[in-house]
Amino acid sequence: MSDRILVVDDEVEIADLIETYLQSEDYVVYKFYSAREALACIETTELDLAILDVMMPEIDGLSLCQKIRADHTYPVIMLTARDSELDKITGLTLGADDYVTKPFLPLELMARIKSQLRRYKKYNPAHGSGEEKDILSYLGLTLNVRTYQCILNGKPLVLTPTEFAILRILLENKGRVISAEELFHSIWQDEYYCKANNTIPVHVRHLRTKLNDTLNKPKYIKTVWGVGYKIEET
Repeated sequence: MSDRILVVDDEVEIADLIETYLQSEDYVVYKFYSAREALACIETTELDLAILDVMMPEIDGLSLCQKIRADHTYPVIMLTARDSELDKITGLTLGADDYVTKPFLPLELMARIKSQLRRYKKYNPAHGSGEEKDILSYLGLTLNVRTYQCILNGKPLVLTPTEFAILRILLENKGRVISAEELFHSIWQDEYYCKANNTIPVHVRHLRTKLNDTLNKPKYIKTVWGVGYKIEET
């Protein structure tokens, strides 16, 4: 079955261009020119990924991302005409998985879409092969790779695909420091990384909040300044 992708952008030419490229790859596209129109689709349609423009009238893309994250874990890619670090941090903090600045190369956007979908299928039980049976545990935290479940002290945590991937990599490498660059390449598998990229730190900060962790006295994710992140060996 073809993956189902939501596209929401009030710039008609941009939305239509994205739709054309997606359809050329046999994706099923749900296209809307306003966030308000897209709400019913989000509530009633099983989707695999969403592409949201940040700047839209009435309801902006950040608010729409927040609404999606209230009930869904599929990847969200934000589009914006503003190359603002604050916009990126806000979007990532609200649960977006990636951020693309306009104008963009359509083939670059397609590469990012495919990367997000690969990761979502890998960590989502509805798409997985069921072959992975690993259960990763650490101090009351349990990550079930096969069922895409995260349990903290007996209570389930809802993680985005990016958050799940970061936590899995750190748990699989307990005791070893993993750099932000290594995490980035492991998750997105592309070369669009620079040292000024704040994508991983923002996701780690969001993940810490869900784990009730602190930066100064972390129980789970420790920052090794200037090097990266690690989870200690028990």
